[in-house]
Amino acid sequence: MSEKIQTLRDSAGMRWTALLLLALGMFCSYIFMDILSPIKDLMETTRGWDSTSFGRMQGSEVFLNVWVFFLIFAGIILDKMGVRFTAVLSGAVMLIGAIIKWYAVSESFMGTGLENWFNNHLNWKPIADWFDILPFADGMPASAKLAACGFMIFGCGVEMAGITVSRGIVKWFKGREMALAMGSEMALARLGVATCMIFSPFFAKLGGNISVSRAVAFGVVLMCIALIMFVVYFFMDSKLDKQTGEAEEKDDPFKVSDIGKILTNKGFWLVSLLCVLYYSAIFPFQKYAVNMLQCNLTFTEVDPNSFWASESLTIYQYIVMLIIAATAFMSNFMKNKSAKYGLLCVSVIALICYCYMGYMRQSAESVFAVFPLLAVGITPILGNYVDHKGKAASMLVLGSLLLIICHLTFAYVLPLFKGSTIAGFVMAYITILVLGSSFSLVPAALWPSVPKLVDSKIIGSAYALIFWIQNIGLWLFPMLIGNVLDKTNPGVTDPTKYDYTWPMVIFASLGIAALLFGLYLKVVDKKKHLGLEEPNIKPDPVEEIIPE
Repeated sequence: MSEKIQTLRDSAGMRWTALLLLALGMFCSYIFMDILSPIKDLMETTRGWDSTSFGRMQGSEVFLNVWVFFLIFAGIILDKMGVRFTAVLSGAVMLIGAIIKWYAVSESFMGTGLENWFNNHLNWKPIADWFDILPFADGMPASAKLAACGFMIFGCGVEMAGITVSRGIVKWFKGREMALAMGSEMALARLGVATCMIFSPFFAKLGGNISVSRAVAFGVVLMCIALIMFVVYFFMDSKLDKQTGEAEEKDDPFKVSDIGKILTNKGFWLVSLLCVLYYSAIFPFQKYAVNMLQCNLTFTEVDPNSFWASESLTIYQYIVMLIIAATAFMSNFMKNKSAKYGLLCVSVIALICYCYMGYMRQSAESVFAVFPLLAVGITPILGNYVDHKGKAASMLVLGSLLLIICHLTFAYVLPLFKGSTIAGFVMAYITILVLGSSFSLVPAALWPSVPKLVDSKIIGSAYALIFWIQNIGLWLFPMLIGNVLDKTNPGVTDPTKYDYTWPMVIFASLGIAALLFGLYLKVVDKKKHLGLEEPNIKPDPVEEIIPE
């Protein structure tokens, strides 16, 4: 029995196509977001960046969103202009920022008058000796300063895209498989993290000639693709509005008073605080994770003439990675048990093969690339569970617990295996996979809960406020970790010799705070009847068909 098709939204194929376009745009943006993370050591050796400069540049991504309140304006633009306009605008802004960042780290920038200007300007004094919250500082290389400027612009676009995609999914999936859709979008987007970890070092070291600008250029090309995806979505969304008679630009105009309605909502604040704490322990960690593994694992030199040192191995690794992601993801939509478990078996076997290839390659970036793979498989499962069974608040608590365990393992357990190559790799793989599963619990549970807390006409503003609060952490902690690394490792010049104990303890502390807020949210949900533990899809005489 299938649902009656009256609009594009009523067609499972069409609404999932719309989701795919949005998700591919975010997939490309996630790659560029961390394009320099797996080559932090190369930025230090080829561009003269230290950990503090690297942290400032990474934190600059959300600087304008936090301090110029761009995300708030983005939410207003979204509510007034609609999903399709804001999607294309965000894609264009991301592309402009990406091009500036590429130019900053390219050889073309070296020796120019612009480089000289950046060397002589923006040499701001730190607010405090122990921590500098500003994106620029005295002694920061000119390339890092200009890269920070480009990353600020990119950050405005990517966060605008984030709230736009969330609003777009609500528009196409409300009353249907919304949590499954949001979980699936994040699963595909986070595959971009693995793609970045694999291909950023590949392009930077291509042909044996190190060029960090090649890695960033790869990201710029992907941002062009993201813009194309959003343009295609523009026309698809426009057709839907013509069919439904909706006009987001004119109906329910935004009012400043709406912000007050959101800010006085206790459930909204708890979800927002959970968001900032949890994501601050994930996204900033991603920017340092490869370097942390380089410092805590023992790597042996691979014969440069062997297959395991060849450039073609990167392609094979990525093919295996796609097999893992595709089979795990497809298994969620199989009603036939034999097909379902057959795909899961293929996924597990491919994951074991990938881990073996990463071990034989002796590459930290290959090890961390498994981070989102488990999430790709289980995020749709969790989303589907929230749609039909609920328990969103409980999932947030579980995600926080796993987060704490993993970061404490990185801080105190993984260093114990230094010198034991195989045991160290096994421990790292297991911990990273569990952390990835923790990461999948949050989007499947948190983002679909927002429409339960605020009125539908101000969802865009609600998402914008949550993202703005989240951005405070994403601005603060990359810089804090960079400063802590330099302060706790005085005199260390080899970027593979840092002690990462304190940074990991900081991340674990964020998890503890998130756990406490999660438990309190469960109490508030029970008292206020927010519905966070209830399923998104209510019982209906007409059975909803999940796309196959």
